[in-house]
Amino acid sequence: MPKPTAPHNPGSLALGGGSTRLNEQTRSRRAESLAARLETGAALLAEYAEGLTEDQWKSRVKDGRTIGVIVHHVASMYPIEMEAARTIASGKPFVGVTWENIAELNAQHAGEHGAVTKPVALALLRRNSQEAAAGVRMFSDAELDTAAAFSLSFDAPMTAQFVIEDHALRHSWHHLARIKAALRL
Repeated sequence: MPKPTAPHNPGSLALGGGSTRLNEQTRSRRAESLAARLETGAALLAEYAEGLTEDQWKSRVKDGRTIGVIVHHVASMYPIEMEAARTIASGKPFVGVTWENIAELNAQHAGEHGAVTKPVALALLRRNSQEAAAGVRMFSDAELDTAAAFSLSFDAPMTAQFVIEDHALRHSWHHLARIKAALRL
């Protein structure tokens, strides 16, 4: 996915021409709620995956990827999903990324990480989800409400909150449901 053209610090607010770090009193309750839900989903995925046997870890979901690859995929996507949210929060469009690009990225990831072990994938999931949650907590309400063109929604103007909810937050829940469905077959 493309990176934004200018760095943006989601923990800062422009106030009177300067920049002031958000403190505990001004942090967004909405951002805290989003972060907590992101953490819950990641924890549920990690807990479920932790209990899988080696054969289950190597089982395939509907799209052909193994469960292990899927867990590693979710973990690997947090930084990219957060960069998309930061881009939108800065008022810049997130353009040029299509669902076809995502499919290619997913296929490449599966090829590179087909033999991922459970400890490696779970450690990455825990670390990246915690970093993503910490990043979400730094968004102000104004940043969460900022909308800009989002190519994965057909260039519709989406808010940073939507991008967080529909990508970083939802991702673990989405794949956990697919993993459970694959193991019921």
